[in-house]
Amino acid sequence: MDGANAMDAIRTTCPYCGVGCGVLATPDGAGGATIAGDPEHPANFGRLCSKGSALGETVSLEGRLLHPMMRKASGAYERVSWDIALDAVVEGFSRNARAHGPDALAFYLSGQLLTEDYYVANKLMKGFLGSANVDTNSRLCMASSVAGHKRAFGGDLVPGSYEDLDKADLIVLVGSNAAWCHPVLFQRMQANRTQRGAKLIVIDPRRTPSADEADLFLPIAPGMDTVLFAWLLQEIVARGAIDHDFVAKHTSGFEAALQTARDIAPDLATVSVRCRLEPSLINAFCDAWISTKRVVTAWSQGVNQSAQGTDKVDAIIHCHLASGRIGKEGAGPFSLTGQPNAMGGREAGGLANMLAAHMGFSPAEVDRVKRFWNAPLMAEREGMKAVQMFDAIAQRRIRALWVMATNPAVSLPKADHARAALGLLDFFAISEVLLSNDTLNAGANVLLPAAAWGEKDGAVTNSERRISRQRSFLALPGEARPDWWIVCEVAKRMGFAEAFTYAGPADIFREHAALSCFENEGSRGFDIGGLAQVGNAAYEGLAPVQWPLKQGERVGVARLFTRGAFQTPDGRARFVELKKPALSLAPSSDFPLMLNTGRMRDQWHTMTRTGRSPRLGAHAPEPFVSVHPQDAAQLGLTIGGFAQIGSPFGQALLRVDVTEAQEAGAVFAPIHWSGESSSHGRVGALVNPATDPFSGQPELKATPVRLTPLRFEREGGFVAREAARFPEAWWWARASLRDGVGYRVASDMSVRESADWFNARFAHCEVAELIDALGGLYRAAAFREGRLEAALFLAPPGGEPVWERLKDLLAADVIDATWRRFALSVRDVGGVADRGPMVCSCFGVSQGAIRDAIEDGACDTTAVGAAVKAGTNCGSCVPEIRKLIASTRVFEPAG
Repeated sequence: MDGANAMDAIRTTCPYCGVGCGVLATPDGAGGATIAGDPEHPANFGRLCSKGSALGETVSLEGRLLHPMMRKASGAYERVSWDIALDAVVEGFSRNARAHGPDALAFYLSGQLLTEDYYVANKLMKGFLGSANVDTNSRLCMASSVAGHKRAFGGDLVPGSYEDLDKADLIVLVGSNAAWCHPVLFQRMQANRTQRGAKLIVIDPRRTPSADEADLFLPIAPGMDTVLFAWLLQEIVARGAIDHDFVAKHTSGFEAALQTARDIAPDLATVSVRCRLEPSLINAFCDAWISTKRVVTAWSQGVNQSAQGTDKVDAIIHCHLASGRIGKEGAGPFSLTGQPNAMGGREAGGLANMLAAHMGFSPAEVDRVKRFWNAPLMAEREGMKAVQMFDAIAQRRIRALWVMATNPAVSLPKADHARAALGLLDFFAISEVLLSNDTLNAGANVLLPAAAWGEKDGAVTNSERRISRQRSFLALPGEARPDWWIVCEVAKRMGFAEAFTYAGPADIFREHAALSCFENEGSRGFDIGGLAQVGNAAYEGLAPVQWPLKQGERVGVARLFTRGAFQTPDGRARFVELKKPALSLAPSSDFPLMLNTGRMRDQWHTMTRTGRSPRLGAHAPEPFVSVHPQDAAQLGLTIGGFAQIGSPFGQALLRVDVTEAQEAGAVFAPIHWSGESSSHGRVGALVNPATDPFSGQPELKATPVRLTPLRFEREGGFVAREAARFPEAWWWARASLRDGVGYRVASDMSVRESADWFNARFAHCEVAELIDALGGLYRAAAFREGRLEAALFLAPPGGEPVWERLKDLLAADVIDATWRRFALSVRDVGGVADRGPMVCSCFGVSQGAIRDAIEDGACDTTAVGAAVKAGTNCGSCVPEIRKLIASTRVFEPAG
């Protein structure tokens, strides 16, 4: 911490979504920190979402990888020195390069890395090892936006700024559940609606919490966004809303693109059928869009994660180009980035189809980067994108892989295939903060302990092209090191010391900035040459800044394309000819339903960080599939029951959630659960691996599946001080608790078999049991020195709730005789009752507490907030509170 004490608040940046919120972290002197929003950061002005607010609960060293380790022949890992581990990486990559050539090598990176980490990894592989096989998990979330921007604008350029969300008169969210996935930005939109009367339209196959808040909701059919926006483009022309002057001076290809739009959407009736939207809804959308000059169309994964994602992006951009609603205050197309540094990774060349500083693989660009780096073995063609990369691993064309800060064995489509492929590598290295995850467990040769958030120091870039500093406020634990340091040490041992000797991240950042302006002269939109000479002290104190920031320019709001000036050779934006959209796989008699995947409000990626927070785990503690009531009835599924969900690619077993928010014929399952946090919840194993032909982004939102009801003989809960291993036949899902670990469990084991397992597992403890073999009920508690070590409650499905009581028992320091006598009772004890799921994670407010407030007279969200604080921080729970208000009947007293 360089002398920081417990009273020093350090400005840093949140490690979750691409909003890029500023954070004030105050170390407590004991390895933890108090977290608050930074009121001076222009992305959030002090607000944090539920995940950001809980960051202080995620910085413990429990389960951390603290020392380099290598796998022995037995499969076990042993601690080794850094020298031995780094030499092993050098030997593994060098041996495979000699035997199979540079294209047998690959790095798989992450939007969780800092820009400086990305830069040196990209430099090593593409400039010194001679392969462009450097890709990132950002391929899974932002690649279609990148490709769409490049086709239309000539570069990966997001035109607008967050200020446009404050000043727009209409905001259209396409495939974006911003209320949950970008909640701080959603609150800015909501403030605009309240203060200025802006309208909100949401276009999504699912009625999300964002849709619940909208003025107009269009439940579009999966994959049909291109059809809707092709129709809007025609309506812009037909209604005289086209900006003829802008189109003539600043664009090309309009007539051909318009004809394509007519082919895709020939008439309103066809659009209605293909999009499964009533004509009145389509007309209302077009009326609002065309009649409002200040309109921002923002999109996220519902657009990007598609085999037609690039065309969807360009269909949206076409409408803004045709109407001239781009480069203006409060107007423009806006890609909402998924990860904290997905954009910084793109700037540094962290994708297989680009070089650093937004350069590609033309001979001139390859030569330019080669000369700047003085690179001895420069990659001259694009490398393999993420899905293609793991296919090549399975085919033994890639032999050596280094994974940094990501968990592809969970997050990739066809995840079982990806996990199996990892076991075929000749050499496999991982830079990681944890001792165990699904990817690491696939059999890495070398484990390299990396710095975690709070220990990292560098830069990230958010959705509006704003560079912020992520500063360390905790000391590096054990032998953990920054990712950039690990990469540079490997490079030095390979003989490239001169090009990789950096004193710290400031050195790397300066080189990154210098490359951005090297032989640029306006040909590339990404230019931060104004920071190429930043000193160490200035870098340390760098305030959030948007690019471009050229040499000699002053810092300000950098809205692009205010006067056209696109990055194409002739300076004109391109209208492109789009293809008629079609899902890569359609439903069939074998797989009649369409699976959509996505994020939950309080979780992030594969839960390696958010899964540590008891607060965040309380809202949705187990993996589930949401099903429309009509489909549930036809399939014999019951709410709270189980469904075996299968696709052509894999299987999962999920709890059933029945909701009218889900469209009939489609189901939704969140992506977060892994083999570490659940027995059968890896949804990535189901997902269609088909990819967009331009972006390489997979079809994560549309996979045909079938659902089969499944019933367990017994369900219940298990809590313990430490993580547990269950019999293979059990279904389980893990959640962190303040005093241990909790599991939702289900099993077909008999009462006696369950008792035998529990007693064997806790033979070192005093065990109390309640056994009702006839009723199928089993309860047991294990005590040690008066303290509860573990408890297991099992009963036939539909029994009384037990989760809150189990958590309460675990929280007790010492359980006295009275508590022991009643701990296993089937009745509520001492007022302990299940209060339902957590609704407000920011303040830990349960569904039951909110219902009590409503029944006491809180008739709107403001009143509920005043009573119990729910909904008064990030606001992401407000749609859920509205539903509770609508569904809770308040009975007036008689007479």
